[in-house]
Amino acid sequence: MTMSDDPIVLDEHRGMAAQHATEIRRRLAEVEADQAALRARRTELEKFLIAAPASTWQEAAEKAQYLIGLLAATSVARDSRRQQLIAGVLDDFRRLSGQPAATTAENDSDAGAEAAP
Repeated sequence: MTMSDDPIVLDEHRGMAAQHATEIRRRLAEVEADQAALRARRTELEKFLIAAPASTWQEAAEKAQYLIGLLAATSVARDSRRQQLIAGVLDDFRRLSGQPAATTAENDSDAGAEAAP
């Protein structure tokens, strides 16, 4: 038997259950790292938003949109009336700022995605 320069892929020598468990651990570690990075970016954003009062209505609306997005990610916002209210307020902000109105699917993703913890 001779030594080869090719690395040995250990996953090929483990059983399927062990490979699956390893893959789960790897993906979980990636998700946890992504969530930690998101929390850090959110903290920086909040420091920026707190640093100075809004100087225009547009800036005030952007801060409100962020807070509404946080609310939308909570259990309190699961009520369908509140979901409609959140979507309506976000549409109002868009309309009043001259942006095109979002579709219903965009509203749903905006409300939850902007503030997922």
